[in-house]
Amino acid sequence: MRLLLSNDDGCHAPGLAALRTAITAVCDDVITIAPDRNRSGASNSLTLDRPLRVQDVAEGVFSVDGTPTDCVHLATTGLLDREADMVISGINAGANMGDDVLYSGTVAAATEGRSLGLPAIAVSLTGETFTHFDTAGAVTARLFEWIRRHPLPNDTILNVNVPDVPEAELAGFRATRLGNRHRAERLIEDRDPRGRRLYWIGPAGGEADAGPGTDFHAVAQGFVSITPLQIDLTRHASLEPLTGWLDGL
Repeated sequence: MRLLLSNDDGCHAPGLAALRTAITAVCDDVITIAPDRNRSGASNSLTLDRPLRVQDVAEGVFSVDGTPTDCVHLATTGLLDREADMVISGINAGANMGDDVLYSGTVAAATEGRSLGLPAIAVSLTGETFTHFDTAGAVTARLFEWIRRHPLPNDTILNVNVPDVPEAELAGFRATRLGNRHRAERLIEDRDPRGRRLYWIGPAGGEADAGPGTDFHAVAQGFVSITPLQIDLTRHASLEPLTGWLDGL
């Protein structure tokens, strides 16, 4: 079984190194293709206005001067001599819970794998200090071995968030749904050295829907949160009411 690893923090990120260490211990065919720099927040963007360059970084590790989606797309449409059987993206430095998945390059790399017919996992380490990437690596290796023994359908995307604690302190695993955040905080205005106005995107909003059953709640209780994701964003329950609403247009 060939595994494709990617991320959005860049090919030199400690989370990716920890993931590679953990996964190569349980799988002997691992290829890593990741952005050449941090591309957090890139979401599902593809680079279509210029060609992409691929560089050898180390044995079995390649960088791309593009987005996480670019990396997985190239890997599954002809870059490799043999296609991967599964995509694992991460380990992200920071949670990808609730609304975060809409912006996350980590999740986007996983969803690109699924859209091209491969089961995929996105893994993130929650918290702020990012001390225990090894815990998230061990969790991912266990999930991979479990999936190998109990295969999931090829349209499966698992969004995994791991508390930043030693592995022995994890409370277990929980299947969760995405919670929700409050609206993002206000932008941050600044000026460059020449006095010209510039703006930073403000911090993400705090937890809004974070009750039992959500990814936020599970992580807060010390559990690894595992959320199944889908590509179809259609709000199916609204189709019939919308049809009626359009009748009078």
